[in-house]
Amino acid sequence: MKKVAVIMGSDSDFPIVKNALAELKKYGVPFECRVMSAHRTPELAADFAKNAKANGFGIIICAAGMAAHLAGVIAGNTTLPVIGIPIKSTFEGLDALLATVQMPSGIPVATVAVNGAKNAAILAIEMLALSDDTLAEKLEKAKQEMVGGVEAKDKALQEQIAQL
Repeated sequence: MKKVAVIMGSDSDFPIVKNALAELKKYGVPFECRVMSAHRTPELAADFAKNAKANGFGIIICAAGMAAHLAGVIAGNTTLPVIGIPIKSTFEGLDALLATVQMPSGIPVATVAVNGAKNAAILAIEMLALSDDTLAEKLEKAKQEMVGGVEAKDKALQEQIAQL
């Protein structure tokens, strides 16, 4: 199975990013997590992206706030899929969201919600599951568990309403 790289623009992003790491771990997906900056270490970020495929990565998740250019820098230097997590820091994260999602033609970055680390991991897992039946089965089971959870909540709600 290919590894997932999870890159943070700053270690201050870790409280959000750890949700992605926990999800990847839950599904048994190997990952590496690093701190790199599009602005402070641009050569390091570009070098990582250029060599990611050869180093066994299949997908790269990038988390950054404010002028969130990390995912774009990574995407501009690799052919691997890149998923961006805009981190809420200023302007309720709108600045990071726009910086992550507004990529030029030819340099796509799949972008999840502000602070949406868990969904970034799930999207990466879904991509890997295209060629991994075991992961696909785990995802299907998780979806069914969600259905069961919602049905249980609805049943409890209906019981409360009946007692009004």
